[in-house]
Amino acid sequence: QVPLVESGGGLVQAGGSLRISCESSGRAFGSYAWAWFRQAPGKEREFVAAVTWRAGKKVYLDSVEGRFAISRDSANNQVYLQMNSLKPEDTARYYCASRQSYCSGSGCYDSREYEDWGQGTLVTVSS
Repeated sequence: QVPLVESGGGLVQAGGSLRISCESSGRAFGSYAWAWFRQAPGKEREFVAAVTWRAGKKVYLDSVEGRFAISRDSANNQVYLQMNSLKPEDTARYYCASRQSYCSGSGCYDSREYEDWGQGTLVTVSS
């Protein structure tokens, strides 16, 4: 069973908005933080945003701060990424991930510290 399941990806024009969601099947329950990563064709996977489960502290990649907003729904074990003012360079497969260990600031950026992952949802931004 896939621990995390993403949904909500699609095609959007530049300047538009999209919200993607991530739901836990149960294994990720009790994690310290959930995050969104993305991977564009031919590029390495990169951190986008993270939120700590209890305190709701948020961390963002500099290039998306002010445009993207991560949020969590504790009652339903879901995490969302609201993406506004989308740019063609935001085109990528977006992955949800969770981690058990503490992180703060850029310490949350390392994908190797995340134990559970979803299969990703594709976001395509046309110019």
